[in-house]
Amino acid sequence: MAEFIEILKYIVLGIIQGITEVFPVSSSGHLTLFSHLFGVDLSNLTIFLMITNTGSFLALLYFFRKDVGQLIKGTWHYLIRKEETSKEDFHYVVKLLIAVVPIGIFGFFFKDYLPNDLLSVGFALILTGALLFFVYMVKDIQWKNQITWKNALIIGAFQMFAIFPGISRSGITMTGGLMQKIELKKVLRFSFLSYIVVSVPVSILGLYEALTVSESINIIGYGLAFVMSFVFSLLAVKVLYQYVKVKNLIYFAGYCLVVGLISIVLYFV
Repeated sequence: MAEFIEILKYIVLGIIQGITEVFPVSSSGHLTLFSHLFGVDLSNLTIFLMITNTGSFLALLYFFRKDVGQLIKGTWHYLIRKEETSKEDFHYVVKLLIAVVPIGIFGFFFKDYLPNDLLSVGFALILTGALLFFVYMVKDIQWKNQITWKNALIIGAFQMFAIFPGISRSGITMTGGLMQKIELKKVLRFSFLSYIVVSVPVSILGLYEALTVSESINIIGYGLAFVMSFVFSLLAVKVLYQYVKVKNLIYFAGYCLVVGLISIVLYFV
């Protein structure tokens, strides 16, 4: 029975990772909260976190496979074959790289020094909710369809703060884009493609770290968690891409506020 409960915990954490990695509600914040509720120490689950993050990464890569394929193909044609018609694809890839550089540098130097307790996560979730509420308030402006070099740099600066547990990566990049009056679906596409770009080196680093730790692996639990994170990330991105509009961000803002307050209360209980 204890083994079944343990596997069930991994499954639930995998589902939570899958959904919250995509929705603007912070996967790191939710994993911190639910690991507390389940009595699980995330610091001892390096391999588990790598596996579930990889599940989300692969789900987004699958969802955006045509976009990724076109960008790779266009970049190749522009750089190797000198085809001017592919210049826009190459420029988009460079903009993605510009956007992920800040979080890569910031994460490399500071990720081991950031607080990851319920109190800090609670305030970070409240901040995420406040940012989402702010962009909701400007929902009736005229939106732009193109992402400029300046837009990419500013989105990258916003995304840098996603390293703080409780700050939603998709939420903060969405905020950075919408504050610049970029249309929501354009922001979502740019946000998730930048996540795919940064996930490649992060996954390699995570694999290296996983090989250096001694962690007992529940093969069934970890495997099911991977499947759940993949499936629910894929479902979440489909829902987000198809149904979510700027006017609906108020619901995510309210949700982050509630979960943030719950985290703060649990910290003092």
